[in-house]
Amino acid sequence: MTQFFVYDELTWPETAVLPRTTPLIIPLGTGYDLARLADCLGQPERVGLLPTVPFGWRGSGLAVAEGLLTAVLQNLLNSLREDGFSRAFALVPQDMSLGLNEQAIVLPNPSQIESAPLLPPASDVGKVVIIPIGHTEQHGYHLPLSTDNLIIEAIGNGVETAAPNLAVTLPTFPYGVSTHRQAFAGTLNVQGRAFEDFWLAVVDGLVGRGFDRFYLMSGHGGNCSFLVNVVKYAGERHRRIFCATAWLHTSGHIAAPVVQATRLSARGGMGHAGELETAMILHLRPDLVQQEKAVDEIDFISTPSYYMDWVEGGELIANPPWDDDTATGAYGAGSVATVENGRRWLEVGIAEKVAHVHEIHEQHTRREARREAGFGLWGKQ
Repeated sequence: MTQFFVYDELTWPETAVLPRTTPLIIPLGTGYDLARLADCLGQPERVGLLPTVPFGWRGSGLAVAEGLLTAVLQNLLNSLREDGFSRAFALVPQDMSLGLNEQAIVLPNPSQIESAPLLPPASDVGKVVIIPIGHTEQHGYHLPLSTDNLIIEAIGNGVETAAPNLAVTLPTFPYGVSTHRQAFAGTLNVQGRAFEDFWLAVVDGLVGRGFDRFYLMSGHGGNCSFLVNVVKYAGERHRRIFCATAWLHTSGHIAAPVVQATRLSARGGMGHAGELETAMILHLRPDLVQQEKAVDEIDFISTPSYYMDWVEGGELIANPPWDDDTATGAYGAGSVATVENGRRWLEVGIAEKVAHVHEIHEQHTRREARREAGFGLWGKQ
């Protein structure tokens, strides 16, 4: 009997010791017959299931051009193969090989039997579409690969719960960009160009359905510069929308002062898999935290204009190899994290994003009023 395990609940050292013949599967959607999947794989002892790609494919309720999705999947599969996994596959619905050839396993999917509802539904036109984007990557010895996804999913869902008349939240997309992918096992990489093309196509599709307010909300630092590009391209292409992003979460004028006032670590304690992320996962999924394995690393090579911490940062932007600064994959002091701070910081992070939703609505409403009044070039059209 084949045992299926959840890949992103592992830490990177646990991923590093997996036999490289272990089949690893990236599913498009849910509901596949796992017994049939095991048959397709030859009934192996264990199979790892990676996070589901929630949309982007035909039948998902929010599709993009198949070539763009193929590029994303191919880069993810290449990440696994570069780590030595010889049996990495995308699990895709019937009649949708996506040009992946032997890297695709094709099985019936419930979306092909029952018509999938649109994401988001047409009734939500006029709301801010919140698009939480995380990543599946290493988070030191003690946190799971799912850390970024768990946090940004909680924040996105929290915003919709707090402001249901103003915002609708898409399912969290669990893959992003990690340029340090090769430094530590378990980390995937969509790659920058494929990432930008995919998300611009998502915005294009939603604009075509009447949506005009968007918040691309990242839980992973490696996504942020690429999301800025998406926002720039989208604003140029669709002049009557308001599409925004921000640097991560809990880092703006509402949340950052609370984090700074209550943190237990000094500067450098929150860079990655440090105090902040550990505290949040202790609150959200304590069963996935191996706190006894946390190793504090705060000796990032710092200078006045370039250093690593969640809220603070210098003027310089650079991307040196991660393994210059960390032996464990962590930047920070995860050992001092507390459940109480995790709860407090998530709550204030949600409050900050709710405030951003209000501002996006205000920006769009005031700009539309100017346009309708014929302000500037709008009066010459």
